[in-house]
Amino acid sequence: MDRSQKAEMVSALNETLESAALVVVTQQSGLTVSEVSGLRTQMRDAGASYKVTKNRLTRLALEGTKYKALESMFTGPTAIATSEDPVAAAKVCVEFAKKNEKLTIVGGAMGEVILDPAGINALAKLPSLDELRGKLIGVLQAPATKVAGVVQAPAGKLARVFSAYGSQGEAA
Repeated sequence: MDRSQKAEMVSALNETLESAALVVVTQQSGLTVSEVSGLRTQMRDAGASYKVTKNRLTRLALEGTKYKALESMFTGPTAIATSEDPVAAAKVCVEFAKKNEKLTIVGGAMGEVILDPAGINALAKLPSLDELRGKLIGVLQAPATKVAGVVQAPAGKLARVFSAYGSQGEAA
């Protein structure tokens, strides 16, 4: 990699970090290419990304971002998971780490809040943004459905009464 390629990589990583709501730092030792590819696929499906990075270039990319405090976590074979959803990257990393002991969660940050591995695990247990939206819509729709049912019930009863009287009149 020449100097211009490194500069491009640092600026691209800096842009990624600027737009991310969550950054998870992992150490991976002994992961095969197929395992890393599988992890990347899971991340993409969840709306997150996973990138193996050079520590020195990552530290340069952290300059000027809200994740500057993560510098000390970049030692050894590291990679970062980022997502705009504050839960997605944590969920995928924790699930993958449970199944594969070669991936270790070092820590991370959500905005300017630094998280240790326990914090990342706690974050992974929270519902995702889409799940929360679904629950909120369900809560908002429930009263409207009940009101509609109550309003329609008397009209339905009245229609059944008229129908019954009509049936009696035809029989007589």
